[in-house]
Amino acid sequence: MWDVRIRCLDHLVLTVVDPAATIAFYERLGMRREEFDDGRLALRFGEQKINLHRAGSPIQPHARRPTPGSADVCLLVEGSLDDVERELERAGVVVELGPVPRTGANRRIRSLYLRDPDGNLVELAEPI
Repeated sequence: MWDVRIRCLDHLVLTVVDPAATIAFYERLGMRREEFDDGRLALRFGEQKINLHRAGSPIQPHARRPTPGSADVCLLVEGSLDDVERELERAGVVVELGPVPRTGANRRIRSLYLRDPDGNLVELAEPI
C-alpha cells in the first residue's frame, strides 16, 4: 500500500480537434481562456483548469490513446440549474438529458447533459 493522499484536482487534459471552437464553447459556460508556456492553451475556472491538446499533436507525456470526444466530465454550476437550462435553450444548445437527479462526489446533485464541439459529454450540475 502506498502512503499517498490526493488533495484535489489541479487540471485535466482534453484532446480537441479545434481549440478555438472548444474555447468558445467553454467560455460560454464561464471559463476563461488562458495561454501559458510556449503558446499552450487552457480553460481556467475556480482553482482548476482544463489544458487543451490538439488532436494529432499531443504534448509529451500524454494519455495512451488521446482521442477527441472520449471525456465525460461533471461541472458544478453557480446559481440555479433551471436558469442554466433556460440560458442554454435561448442559445440553441441541445440538452441531451435532464434535469435528472444524480449522485455527486459529496452530495446529491441535479444534472443536465450536453456535448462540447468534440462530442465530450458535459454534465452541468447543482447540489440538491
